[in-house]
Amino acid sequence: MRQIVLDTETTGLAAREGHRIIEVGAIEIVGRRVTERRLHHYVNPERDSDEGALAVHGLTRHFLEDKPKFAEIVDELLAFVRDAEVIIHNASFDLEFLDEELKRIARPPFAEHCARVTDSLTLARELHPGKRNSLDALCERYGVSNRHRTLHGALLDAGLLADVYLAMTRGQDSLVIDLEAAGAAADTAPLELGRLRVLAASAAEVQAHEAVLDAIEKDCKEGAVWRRALSAAG
Repeated sequence: MRQIVLDTETTGLAAREGHRIIEVGAIEIVGRRVTERRLHHYVNPERDSDEGALAVHGLTRHFLEDKPKFAEIVDELLAFVRDAEVIIHNASFDLEFLDEELKRIARPPFAEHCARVTDSLTLARELHPGKRNSLDALCERYGVSNRHRTLHGALLDAGLLADVYLAMTRGQDSLVIDLEAAGAAADTAPLELGRLRVLAASAAEVQAHEAVLDAIEKDCKEGAVWRRALSAAG
């Protein structure tokens, strides 16, 4: 499934108080690799930003006056996320703003336009309970450089989150990725994990193994657990 990492910047903290989206940034991930596909728009909110929000993103009303309104970029945005898992940090915040913008133009809520929404903040809290899990804190924890980030920006933050999310969710599937990459580099067929070759121990290896078990039997009055398990299995 395609994954889209998405972030927004807004004029303030409360969509229901009339605050608006002023920037949308989204990055595509396919097969756990960030692709070259991007979506980025500044949006004219037709209002000023709160001082606190302006200090975070630095996007003034004057800068945004000639930018498209949300209704003018919505079709491109919804097409970009269609059938994808959308990953958002603190998703409830962004979804509130996206849903209010969609409501203004008589469109269904954002979650109905994509396969599902995943909150990376919830995931981070499950992995690191009791710790700071802001995007900056996660960048530091996972070694993702954010030195170039002086102000928040939707596309910049989406890029940082993409790297953080891939680091947070790297598990046993990373073995598959490495093997596939190695196969591609060698121009060979991909590994079929369901048909792994089983190598039996040689006679010398079996003899060495038995010698170790003999030593355990000698030193431990309860005997070797391995031999007891084999005996119990019949």
